[in-house]
Amino acid sequence: MLLVEHLAFRHPRRHDDGGDPIAGTVERESVAGVVFGVLFGSTIVLLRTALPPAPASPWAHHHSQITIALVLAPFAGIAFLWFIGVVRDRFGELEDRFFATVFLGSGLLFLATMFVSMALAGGLLAVSRTSTTPQDELVYFGREVMLHVSNVYGVRMAAVFMISLGTIWLRTGLMPRWLAIITYVFALGLLVVVSFSLWVTLVFPAWVVVISAYILGADRGRSSHPD
Repeated sequence: MLLVEHLAFRHPRRHDDGGDPIAGTVERESVAGVVFGVLFGSTIVLLRTALPPAPASPWAHHHSQITIALVLAPFAGIAFLWFIGVVRDRFGELEDRFFATVFLGSGLLFLATMFVSMALAGGLLAVSRTSTTPQDELVYFGREVMLHVSNVYGVRMAAVFMISLGTIWLRTGLMPRWLAIITYVFALGLLVVVSFSLWVTLVFPAWVVVISAYILGADRGRSSHPD
């Protein structure tokens, strides 16, 4: 019975005219993952390169760079929510409630840590623009809090998100086994490695882009070769 449901999900029902509205919708919305990866990656790069490397290093000349990052961040979050919806939609009748709950919860927690980190950056930017008192220590403190929120808590929530999704893929066969294994490898790396490196933060958006690109390619191939 599970195999029948699986095949039915992998090849959704089509209209009599040969169209596949479900596949077409998923194909269009899968672009959200690519949009998230690009916007979130750009936000992280802009923000992290603008942060002061030491307490005595000002960032007054990086105001515009930080402002652009703060403008991009909400749109990256919206795109990530769409990506979650696209991935969950592919589960269909095969959705495992336990792992789907972990998948959804970790994704929302990652999004929350992302917004908290961006809000801290916005607050520090406002202080640096309006305050006339020495603020080196305050800015550096805010930098450390932002790095802990994003690289300690946010990265680990992203790892849990990846592990739960990889487990669902292995249990249902909705994605290739090799892709699920690669997901596990990168997720375990994010769980174990404790680093404030920019490259560690960029692993997750890069993974989302790869997954979205695969979904787009698979859906287009299915549409061009209907059964």
